Amino acid sequence: MSEQTIEPLVVLGLGANLGNPLETLAGVLKEIGKLPQTELVAVSPFYKTAPVDSSGPDYVNAVCAVKTALAPQELLDELQRLENLHGRVRPAGVRNAPRTLDLDVLLWGSQTICTSRLVVPHPRMHERAFVLRPLT
Repeated sequence: MSEQTIEPLVVLGLGANLGNPLETLAGVLKEIGKLPQTELVAVSPFYKTAPVDSSGPDYVNAVCAVKTALAPQELLDELQRLENLHGRVRPAGVRNAPRTLDLDVLLWGSQTICTSRLVVPHPRMHERAFVLRPLT
């Protein structure tokens, strides 16, 4: 009998408040589904939310679930590559700046991950209604 690897369900948060957020999120969901060794399995509705600890226009947010054989750091690299392709700018010393695209790893199955680049479960997801509402 061959051994099968069961991929954990990974939950991602998506958000944008600059440019055309609806178009950006719809496009990036297609791109996430085309990532190597990754399958997009579910997408929440889009939600419009006021910025939290930030300024600028309202955000459009969603969450999606993927199954992936990528390692957590590999998926993070791919997500940051997509952010950059969509014009994401990270101003030095500025947290929660308005953005063209924000992709966060919220959950990785039941795993806890704590590295210098990635903390899962996402440490502030319990403060974000646009994350909690689709997850319930």
